[in-house]
Amino acid sequence: MQSTTPQPKPQNLTINIGEINTLKIERDTDYGYFLEAKDESEVLLPNVYVMEDEMPMGSLLDVFVYTDSEDRPVATTKMPYAKLGEYGYFTVVDYKSYGAFVNWGLPKDLFVPLSQQKEYFTIGKKYLLRVCLDEQTGRLYGTQKIGKYFNRVMKGLHPNKVLEVIVLAKTPLGYKVIADNQYEGMLFDNEIFEPIKIGDRKQTYIKTVRKDGKLDLSLQPIGKQVLQGETQRVVMAKLEEAGGKLPFTYKSDADAIQKQFGMSKKNFKRTLTELLAQEAIVLLEDAIAQVK
Repeated sequence: MQSTTPQPKPQNLTINIGEINTLKIERDTDYGYFLEAKDESEVLLPNVYVMEDEMPMGSLLDVFVYTDSEDRPVATTKMPYAKLGEYGYFTVVDYKSYGAFVNWGLPKDLFVPLSQQKEYFTIGKKYLLRVCLDEQTGRLYGTQKIGKYFNRVMKGLHPNKVLEVIVLAKTPLGYKVIADNQYEGMLFDNEIFEPIKIGDRKQTYIKTVRKDGKLDLSLQPIGKQVLQGETQRVVMAKLEEAGGKLPFTYKSDADAIQKQFGMSKKNFKRTLTELLAQEAIVLLEDAIAQVK
């Protein structure tokens, strides 16, 4: 029988700022552990993150590397809300004449230069940003100017391929999203049956790969047969969670159906008909019940 034990990650060849690095615990100092890549470059893991019982000398450790207030590379076992090349919805915590600082989950806030803002930022407000690297200084920064980073090459993309997205903005047609940290996509209002807002992360399905290098996406699988199977699983799972009975019928309110099952009333009614035909449920006067 083939072993299913996960293989450990290999040690990084070099130390990469803005990414998760797998490094060797090389030596202990008064300031913390020094971690080493294969090219013998080192970075400090400060004492605040050191747990001696769980970090023996010579072992490999996954850490995120960024730069401290003096622009020196430093490692942390904490993970930011977004890494290099990824997008996040960050809260502004400070503002200066030369730029803003946003909370991205690490002790040192992420800097957003004035030149990378499309509008003046407001303390306490959230903005969707991409984490970038200044190659000259080695500093990470955030940018609101993301258009140039979209990938317009659609190779390997096809209908029903699953992509993780972050919601970018509301438009008259629906919501603009960033898919797989690289593609520009759209979710249309008439196909959204669950709460959604800017900054949300969702699992989506490709509906159409457009010739202009953008994607039309859906929160539900594409295709009648696939969609039917998915909605049936949702209803049966909700019944299971509720102990086998729920106060819903063909006449239930559309908003209540959307809130409970995340689907339109039309899809819900069709799904009830399918499940009744399969004898998976029974219809009561004011409820549906799972057949045991």
